[in-house]
Amino acid sequence: MKPALDVIEADITTLALDAIVNAANESLLGGGGVDGAIHRAAGPELLAACRALPTVRPGVRCPTGEARITPGFRLPARFVIHAVGPVWRGGGHGEPERLAGCYRQALQLAHAHGVATIAFPAISCGVYGYPFDAAAAIAVRETRAWLAAQRAPRSILLCCFSHPVAAAYRRALSAP
Repeated sequence: MKPALDVIEADITTLALDAIVNAANESLLGGGGVDGAIHRAAGPELLAACRALPTVRPGVRCPTGEARITPGFRLPARFVIHAVGPVWRGGGHGEPERLAGCYRQALQLAHAHGVATIAFPAISCGVYGYPFDAAAAIAVRETRAWLAAQRAPRSILLCCFSHPVAAAYRRALSAP
């Protein structure tokens, strides 16, 4: 039986799951890293769907620490859940709480949309500079708590973009 929580090193845009999570920016209009890769793979319909989401203030469709959902369009995943992680500023500016909020809100949206399988990228670990080990500990803590509550989704992949990130996530997963 496949573990309910696992770490893989892969291109998240290739995963045929119910949902993948996008490490987005507050505008939800695409960017670099995984955000740009997901937008390119999903096609222009994803950008149109993101533009259709209401703004909560000028230029912001999804505040840091929150998540929004769209269809996956040309991706093998049915849904894209856009989560906006914090920029690392030393850890004393609410970054851990906001990163945890990304995981909780993404999982709540997944549950509300009947998602059974989901993959998360290493949110905030790219250009946002979040330390790998600290981000991994939060990701594992939040996803384990979700699975312990016996709610869908029941299968969660932590999909890492490089070996150093995957190693940090595996360390966090192997910790008690």
